Amino acid sequence: MIAVVGATGTLGPLLVAVLQARAIPLRVITRNATSARVRLAGVDVGEADIAKRDQAIRALRGASVVVSAISGFGSKGGVRLVDLEANRTLAEAAQVAGVEHFILLSVSGASADHPIELFRMKHAAEEAVRACGVPWTIIRPSAYLETWLGLVGGPLVEKGKTLVFGRGRNPINFVSAGDVARFVELAITDPSLRGRSIEVPGPENLTLDELVAIVQRVTGLTGKVSHAPTPVMRVLSVALRPFDPMRAGQIATAVVMDSGDMTLDGASVRAAYPSIPMTSAGEVAERLFGAGRQPMGRGRPPRPSADRGPASEPRHRGRGVPAGCARALTVLERCADHSAVRQTGD
Repeated sequence: MIAVVGATGTLGPLLVAVLQARAIPLRVITRNATSARVRLAGVDVGEADIAKRDQAIRALRGASVVVSAISGFGSKGGVRLVDLEANRTLAEAAQVAGVEHFILLSVSGASADHPIELFRMKHAAEEAVRACGVPWTIIRPSAYLETWLGLVGGPLVEKGKTLVFGRGRNPINFVSAGDVARFVELAITDPSLRGRSIEVPGPENLTLDELVAIVQRVTGLTGKVSHAPTPVMRVLSVALRPFDPMRAGQIATAVVMDSGDMTLDGASVRAAYPSIPMTSAGEVAERLFGAGRQPMGRGRPPRPSADRGPASEPRHRGRGVPAGCARALTVLERCADHSAVRQTGD
């Protein structure tokens, strides 16, 4: 049996669908079983707080493979509690429960000295998984297209306006979570991938402005596009730290993504895995916003969401992003509205 932890976020439902298509027995482990059963109909759901060792051990009994897709980015718990501590507890519980294979969803570029805290915590989680005594595979995707198209495209579709973090001109590698689900499937079924860290980039390096343009092309909408000034973001990332470290961290992440090297040679890396197609940003945008989408509510496309772990917040504001992210967006929207300019540089 496969135990999937973090199955109600961006990646989880896509992974569950892939495993169900192969008739692979699976169980979803979550803090809120009622919500998971609504979202993942027909799936065996177990309720547990995997940050608590005893609960994690009980939840993993009988599982041969554990997939951890949790993330605390945008939650009250934060990335240290979820991405590091909860993953460490989960890996230790897997060893006690007799799990044969632990698959960790990390992030491309994770390192001990990365300027983004999430990347540092993912790196530390990788080290904990390697040391837990259970055979492991680490999947390191770049930024999810579903998440970022939702962030910049969702408001454009729903409200006729959107906010781009910073200049919007820094190239970033994006990958479809659907592609990542296929890599997890491959790691489950191919024993040769045990003991390996696998980079999973997407085919394109795109700016946030280019993501907006893709949504505009797919939907036929133009709307108002504002840019949160990078200097304001830098100030907020420091000024908010004593009062709201979660929000400060999110804004600091946006600053790095607006200025750091976030590119990858996707085609070269992915050439080693020809069985898994490379999904483009346009294809994901068509699925999320195109004419063939499945409507939700008042004809709105379903919004992607971040994977959640312990102590995560509920989603709100109709965007399908964590509540903490939405609050950070509110701060930056007000800054952008007050500036009344479209930023053209630093």
